[in-house]
Amino acid sequence: MTILDTIITQKRIEVAALQPRAAELKRLAAARSERRDFAAALRRPDGRVALIAEVKKASPSAGVIRPDFDPLAIARDYEHGGAACLSVLTDEKFFQGHLDYLRRIREAVRLPLLRKDFIVDELQIHEAVVAGADCVLLIVACLEQKALTNLLRVAAECRLDALVEVHDEAELDRAMAADAKIIGVNNRNLKTFKVDLATTERLAAKMRNAECGVRNEEKTLVAESGIHTCADVERLACCGVNAILVGESLMRSDDIPAKVQELIGGT
Repeated sequence: MTILDTIITQKRIEVAALQPRAAELKRLAAARSERRDFAAALRRPDGRVALIAEVKKASPSAGVIRPDFDPLAIARDYEHGGAACLSVLTDEKFFQGHLDYLRRIREAVRLPLLRKDFIVDELQIHEAVVAGADCVLLIVACLEQKALTNLLRVAAECRLDALVEVHDEAELDRAMAADAKIIGVNNRNLKTFKVDLATTERLAAKMRNAECGVRNEEKTLVAESGIHTCADVERLACCGVNAILVGESLMRSDDIPAKVQELIGGT
């Protein structure tokens, strides 16, 4: 069993625990009125690459990334540095995140927020709305096609954007078939954990190909994982990336606003 299989098994357990609150969560989600436009924030007027900065304490592959973890201070530093959006890890068991971080950060900053978790059921989307998310992550590798299409529909009904994450050509085809608007290319191989920015370059070229049936400007392309330097960002910008999602290199920085500016200032 892979780590992804283990995580999904845990998510099924968590969803089962949410079932008694299903009606309440749906009612509260429908009652929330305020939204921040996540998708629009990724399309900078100046054409530069936008940054989704991640509030992330730990990961299964890297362990604890930032021992002195203060989610509110980190979120404020990201906003001060010039991030376009924030990604907030809410998985507790594997990433040491918490849904409360999302709620508290919502009150502390004015940026659009992504709930970064492993979404396998629409209850988690309703839960995300109630906690203050503007966008949810949908990982193609975790979902059958019917489930992916359904979760995209539920997110749209809840007026949330969805970042649909792919790792290879087959998953990109599935995301396109589901009419995903925001495509995230994760440069980390889920089997080997090797990171290669060429993954984004390769899939970006496929998206530009006429066989995809879409114009490039109809989709927002986000590069994820392995982004550490301004040179990395410039390389990704050259292949048409609209935004980058960065966690580890920011979390390891002693000066987060300066690191944000280093990554996005020159693109």
